[in-house]
Amino acid sequence: SIGDKYNMSVAQIVLRWLYQRDIIPLAKSVKPERMQQNIDVLDFELSDEDMEQIKTLDTNQSQFFDHHDPKMIKWMAERTIEY
Repeated sequence: SIGDKYNMSVAQIVLRWLYQRDIIPLAKSVKPERMQQNIDVLDFELSDEDMEQIKTLDTNQSQFFDHHDPKMIKWMAERTIEY
């Protein structure tokens, strides 16, 4: 709904939210239209209310795995080293 309010994609809203928090995201794309969308986050500003609403979406739980589980970290590290 926030994206609709600003006529921006979810990705653009996330990039803008990070930017307004002084976090510089590393957005990557090989598609020129996506590159332009990534740049287009600099010409609008999220309201304080929208910034707070987005902040509440963090449940502090990964949808993929527990980043604090030593067994999972070891498993991931072993997979990374193979490559």
